[in-house]
Amino acid sequence: MRRDSLLRMTALLALAGFAGLATQAQQSPDPQSSDPVADAARKARAEKQAAAKPKKVYTDDDFASKKNVPATPASTGGDQASATDATAATDAAALNDPKSEAYWRKRFRTVREKLDNAEKELDVLQRELNKDQVQYYSDPQKALMQQYDRKDINDKTAKVDAKKKEIEDLKKQLSDMEDELRKAGGDPGWAR
Repeated sequence: MRRDSLLRMTALLALAGFAGLATQAQQSPDPQSSDPVADAARKARAEKQAAAKPKKVYTDDDFASKKNVPATPASTGGDQASATDATAATDAAALNDPKSEAYWRKRFRTVREKLDNAEKELDVLQRELNKDQVQYYSDPQKALMQQYDRKDINDKTAKVDAKKKEIEDLKKQLSDMEDELRKAGGDPGWAR
């Protein structure tokens, strides 16, 4: 009986040793065979570094600032600077002329930007108000005070109401500007 258990123990130890060698052989990297995914990644990285960079394609947008400058001889540098100043002065005059498209587009753009910002702020204030209305206070004293006072909720409600009024005023201002544009004889497309 003792001999049988000794043989079984020896066989078990031998089997465990072979299993350990097999797992060690699987884990040790063989320099001949490597991971195909890693090889593909190395190859792609090498190709990317070797690839030539694309050439710059010039478009009209790259030369937009030169469209407004009248052609002058290159030998007179002072004339070119004065031409640029004259173009800037012409642009400034167009922005201040109530019959020009640039003037109306600028006015509508500024009011629309203010309106967009006000609507975003209203959204944030509304979310904060909704969060405060379901707020749980772990401090019983503060919870008791808020139950009777509701100061933070009242303050945020006042801010939301003020922001809504500001949005209404900006929308009315846009409507009034459209009427103004119509009376000035401008194209209705300038309001867009």
